[in-house]
Amino acid sequence: MTFRVGPPPEVNRRYTLRRGAYAVLMRDREVLLTHQETPHPEFQLPGGGIDPGESPLAALHREAFEETGWRIAAPRRLGAFRRFTYMPDYDLWAEKLCIVYAARPVLPLGPPTEPGHLAVWMPPALALEALGNDGDRTFLARCLR
Repeated sequence: MTFRVGPPPEVNRRYTLRRGAYAVLMRDREVLLTHQETPHPEFQLPGGGIDPGESPLAALHREAFEETGWRIAAPRRLGAFRRFTYMPDYDLWAEKLCIVYAARPVLPLGPPTEPGHLAVWMPPALALEALGNDGDRTFLARCLR
């Protein structure tokens, strides 16, 4: 299942497809999120772009580690969502295809290695309110049912 969140694409704007892999990470009744400081402060599901030649699962493991410092295990695909947005870090209008997985955080190896990111554990109800986009909230809510 794939659905769109956020505003629809602008008719006269050209978008570049950016695929990414993201994870709902739950442990001991808490959710592990990443807080990204720039371009604006926001809580997100850990994850990010899939590099050329990289599989979604390889990207998921790499991005979860970079943004949280944790190794993950047993990823299970939940679905995907699309959103159309401007990415100031890349000066790019993007059609983001966000593939979302549920996985277990199993081993903390240190702080996030991605600059401007902070790993934050929080109760699920608070995480639902804190997440910065409707797609992330939708998939976390599904995992909580």
